[in-house]
Amino acid sequence: MREMFNLIKENIESGNDVVLVSIIGDFGSAPRGAGAHMLINHSGRIYGTIGGGAVEYQSEKLAAEILEKRQSLIKSFSLDQGQVENLGMICGGNVLVIFQYISAEDDQGIDELCDDALEMLERDEDAWMVCELQDDDSWKMGLYSASAGLLGIDTDIDGIKQYLGTSSQRFSFRDKRYYSEPIHQAGRVLIFGGGHVAQELVPVLAHIGFSCVVIDDRPEFTKPELFPGAQQIVTESFENIDSYLHISDRDYIVIMTRGHAHDYTVLRQTLLVDSTYVGCIGSRVKISGTTQRLLDDGIPQEKIDRIHWPIGLEIKAETPAEIAISIAGELILVRAEQVGTKQQWNHSWLG
Repeated sequence: MREMFNLIKENIESGNDVVLVSIIGDFGSAPRGAGAHMLINHSGRIYGTIGGGAVEYQSEKLAAEILEKRQSLIKSFSLDQGQVENLGMICGGNVLVIFQYISAEDDQGIDELCDDALEMLERDEDAWMVCELQDDDSWKMGLYSASAGLLGIDTDIDGIKQYLGTSSQRFSFRDKRYYSEPIHQAGRVLIFGGGHVAQELVPVLAHIGFSCVVIDDRPEFTKPELFPGAQQIVTESFENIDSYLHISDRDYIVIMTRGHAHDYTVLRQTLLVDSTYVGCIGSRVKISGTTQRLLDDGIPQEKIDRIHWPIGLEIKAETPAEIAISIAGELILVRAEQVGTKQQWNHSWLG
């Protein structure tokens, strides 16, 4: 999302019109779901994907036409069996796609909204894109967070808050049609230990929308250049974590310090907080011994059972880079399970 808003702003400031192509509804086995975006200018696609294949190819061609016509469009791609064969696709499903023409003249205030969005992305709070679909099929972009309020569109925010969730939503309110999508959800990945796996992990997690905080007690392992994309880097002892770091129930805890003793120190403290995820690196022999120590220290079995260990998905990872990918995969899975199921397809929403 950060790259998307940056590119919209850069193109507007450079005098380039762009088309923001967004899936705002999906059903069945469509290649990408609601919330997928790509950005097109006169040079072609410059950001993102809506799933590849023929739908994306047709969408790129349509976006090029929109740049010439300077007019937005909403289009439904219904991939029934016959259409799937004609398009050369095998997935099936339906997607509802909006093609939002954004003029470099920026009479919609998109430039300022991009600045607002980038500021929201820097804060650890829930934030949404809330867009109003106009009668001419243009998309009036808005943003909402608790600290900033509703920006860009004029509606009763208290009336539409019920539609602002962890997944994309299409809804009608007071005879107008809206689309909401989370652009940031509160919750950080707190990585205890700045070793080789952490150095591989942070750029991957940052690229897929996680905010990362790295904690280590060794200054040589908390150098900013080691962790491109990290939101925060902390040089502190693994003791008394709550004296310098507040852990919320939205946070993900990843423990991979330089030794079992430090891992145990972090586990003993962080298991007292009901975070979204706790994962710890290590062998099954280590797990058995650490489990008994935690029980002896009075940590309930149900809290110990929450630990993902050995951390990461089972993909036979060996190198630090491979282990980082397995951890990232597990965090993606946990995050997706927080989102829930897809919204049901609703043709009547098209009007």
